[in-house]
Amino acid sequence: MKKFDFKPFKFRKLSIDEMDDRFLLINLYVTQLIVLLLGVIIMLFQKPSLSAMFSIKGGYWILLWGVAYAAAVLIVDILISRWVPPEVTDDGGINDMLFKNRPLWHIAVMSFIVAFCEELLFRGAVQAAWGPYWTSILFAAIHIRYLQHWLMTGLVFGISYGLGWIYIQSGSLWAPIAAHFVIDFVMGCIIRYRRED
Repeated sequence: MKKFDFKPFKFRKLSIDEMDDRFLLINLYVTQLIVLLLGVIIMLFQKPSLSAMFSIKGGYWILLWGVAYAAAVLIVDILISRWVPPEVTDDGGINDMLFKNRPLWHIAVMSFIVAFCEELLFRGAVQAAWGPYWTSILFAAIHIRYLQHWLMTGLVFGISYGLGWIYIQSGSLWAPIAAHFVIDFVMGCIIRYRRED
């Protein structure tokens, strides 16, 4: 039996200066495709069904849960950014590079794709098996760029736990998807349109 040689594959940390826009976008979309596929594969082996998770029985209440939660998160985030030094919330410049020169429609597309794929995996697949607490620990851990600051890691954990809670309360995956989309879209627009001092 022939063994596979892993030596040619080397992983190393890239600095923001080594990345261009094309590389960053390809990385974002490929990562989200992997997240989506993982979520779908896991969900094939568990309950509830996809149709139950994407139920719209709650009507506009589902969106209200999502938008209300997103508004609360955005208020907390804006308050934190006012009183916390910028280096504590720094993600190494990735968010600036993603959103700074992006047209509004592309910010919306990126925000929806990320919200849909991540919520399908984390709330739809992982939370069904692990519950909101352990799912939130995993969610915070995969946001590697924030792990260097305990405040940002705690904030990502708290946001994730809240997304899990509104999923349980609303009974539909559309509530956390809507919340995740609004949070990412508004933060992307803030980065895109803020004035430089």
